[in-house]
Amino acid sequence: MRGVASGIAWRLPGVDNVGCLVAALVVLGLTAWPFVTFRANRIVAGHGLRLGDVFTGWQAGVLYAIGTASAGFAMLRLRPGWRFGVGVLLLGALAVLLGYVPGQCVGADTPLARVAPAGGAWTLAFAYAVLVTDAAAKGSIGPLGRLGALVFALAALAALCHYGWWDGLSVMQEYAARADSFWQEAARHVALVAGAVGLALVVGLPLGIACAQAAALRATILPALNIVQTIPSIALYGLLMVPLGLLAAHVPLAASLGIRGIGTAPALAALFVYSLLPVVSSIVAGLRQIPAQVAEAAAAMGMTRVQRLVQVELPLALPVILTGVRIVLVQDVGLAAVAALIGGGGFGTFIFQGIGQSATDLVLLGAIPTIVLAFLGAAAFDAVAALARRDRA
Repeated sequence: MRGVASGIAWRLPGVDNVGCLVAALVVLGLTAWPFVTFRANRIVAGHGLRLGDVFTGWQAGVLYAIGTASAGFAMLRLRPGWRFGVGVLLLGALAVLLGYVPGQCVGADTPLARVAPAGGAWTLAFAYAVLVTDAAAKGSIGPLGRLGALVFALAALAALCHYGWWDGLSVMQEYAARADSFWQEAARHVALVAGAVGLALVVGLPLGIACAQAAALRATILPALNIVQTIPSIALYGLLMVPLGLLAAHVPLAASLGIRGIGTAPALAALFVYSLLPVVSSIVAGLRQIPAQVAEAAAAMGMTRVQRLVQVELPLALPVILTGVRIVLVQDVGLAAVAALIGGGGFGTFIFQGIGQSATDLVLLGAIPTIVLAFLGAAAFDAVAALARRDRA
C-alpha cells in the first residue's frame, strides 16, 4: 500500500505557491465583490451586479464553473507553457465577457445607464495577469519573446476597441465623447515624458561620468539630487511657477518660447529635475562596478581615456544604465499626470476633471492609459536591458 500511495503521489502534480494566490484571488473575484457596477446615469452611485445577476441560471452556472476550474488549474504545478497559454486564454475570455455584459444590462427603458467593471472583474483580471506573468518568468521567455507577447496583447486590445466590442462600457462612452481631446492629451503626456527623459539623459550622462571619476563631485551632486527627490511633486510644481512666471514677465524671449508660470514649462522642468537622480546614480553605479582589470587591459591595448569610456566602459555599464532609465520612465509617466493641476495637460486632465465631476469613468479614462503607458515603457526597457546583458555575457 505504501508503494502504491507513493506511486500515485509521484504521478500527481504538485501545488504551485503562486498558483494558490491566484486561486484565492479568483475565488474572491467570483464571490466577494460584484462583477460590474450598474448606474442609471454617469454620476449616480449605482449598485453592483454579480455574474448571477447579469446572466440566466445556466449561463451563470457555466461561468462560475469556468472560474472555479481556472482556480483549480492555477494551483497545479504544471509546465510554464501550459500555464502561460491558459492564462492568456482566460484574460481574453474575460475581456470578451466584459464587452458582452452591457448588452445584458442596458435596455430601451434605461438609455442613459452606464455599466463599468467592478471589484470582481478587476480582481479576476489581476489574478489571470499574475498567472501569465509568473508562467513567463518560470518559463524563461527571452526578451524578444516578451516583446512579441506584448505586441500581440496590444494588437488584441486594439482590435477589441476598433471593432466596438467595448463600446457599451462606460469608460468607452466617456472616450467617445472626448476622442479628439483624448489623443491630444495623450500626445502631450508622451511629449512631457519623452522631453524630461531626453533632457535627463543629455545632462545626466556627462554628469554621471564626472561623478563616477571624481569622488568629491560625487559626494556633492548625489546628496543634492537626493534632497530634490524628497520634495513632493505638487510642491515642486508650485515652487517652479513663481520663478518661471517672473522669467516670462521680464524676458520677452522666454515668453515667446512658451516659458511661463503655468503650463508645459514648469511641468517639464519638474520632471527633468526628478529624473536626474536615477539617471546619474545608475551611470555612477554602472561605471564603478566595472573591474579595474578591464580598464587596465584597455589601456594596455593603447586606447585613450575617451576610447576606453566609449568602447569599453559605457557598453559594459549599459544594462545598469538602462535599468535607471526604466525607473525614470515609469516615474515620469505617473508624475506627468499630476502636471495637469498646473495646466501641463496629459492624461491627468481627465483624472482631475473626473474627480471634480464625481465621474468615476472619466477618472478611469485618464488613469488606465497612464498605467498602460508605464507598463509598456517598463516592459520595453526590461527587454532591451535583458538583450544588453545577454550581449555582454
